[in-house]
Amino acid sequence: MENRTQRILLTSALLASLSLGMSASALAVEGDSSENDERPLIEPDVEPRGVKESSIDTENFELGFMTGQISVEDFEVPWFLGLRGAYHLTEYLFVEGNLGYADAGETSFERLGGGVQILEDDERSYFYYNIGLGVNLLPGEAFFGKNYAFNTNFYLVGGMGTTEFAGDSRLTLNYGAGYQLLFNDWLAMHLQMRTYMYDIDLLGEEKTATDIQFATGMSMFF
Repeated sequence: MENRTQRILLTSALLASLSLGMSASALAVEGDSSENDERPLIEPDVEPRGVKESSIDTENFELGFMTGQISVEDFEVPWFLGLRGAYHLTEYLFVEGNLGYADAGETSFERLGGGVQILEDDERSYFYYNIGLGVNLLPGEAFFGKNYAFNTNFYLVGGMGTTEFAGDSRLTLNYGAGYQLLFNDWLAMHLQMRTYMYDIDLLGEEKTATDIQFATGMSMFF
C-alpha cells in the first residue's frame, strides 16, 4: 500500500513538472514572436511616386525691353520704346537701369495756335536714362487652368537719372511699381507704372513736370 502511494505521488510530481515546462516554453515562444514581428496591423496601400525637381537657374542678371505710353506734361501721350537691365542682389533686392525714347509731339497751344511752334522738330525728342533700387514685396503664384502655375512678384522701384527734352538735360526723380510674371527659369514678363518728375520752364514759368508712364515688356535672365 505504501509503495503504491509513493508511485502515485511521484507520477503526479512528474506530470506537474512537465506541464510547467511546456507552459514556460509556450510563453517564451509567444514573447519572441511578438518582439520580432514589427509589421503594422493595417498595411497602407501606397505607391511611391517619382518627384521631378525644378532646375531653377541662379543667374542674377536680367535684360529686356519695355514699351508703352508716357504722358508728357503739356504735350501729347506718345508711345515709347526702352531697355531695362537689372542685377538681383538678393531674392528681394535688385538694382536696375532704364533708358527710353519717345517723340513728345505738340502742345495743345501749338495744335490750336494756327501754326505757332514752341519747339523745333529735333527738340521734341524725349530721351531718358536712370538707375534705381527695387524691392520685391509680394512673391506669389499665378495659376492658368489646372496644369500651369507661374511665379510672380509685385515690386516697388525708385531712383534718379536724366531726361533730355526741349534742348536741355533735366535731373529727374522716378518712382513706381511693377508686376513680374515668370514663365520659366529664364523668361519673364513685366507690367509697370512709373512717374518721372523734373523741373521745366518751357512755357515761361518754372514748374515741376510729372510724366506718368505705363509699360509692358519681356526680360531674360542670364
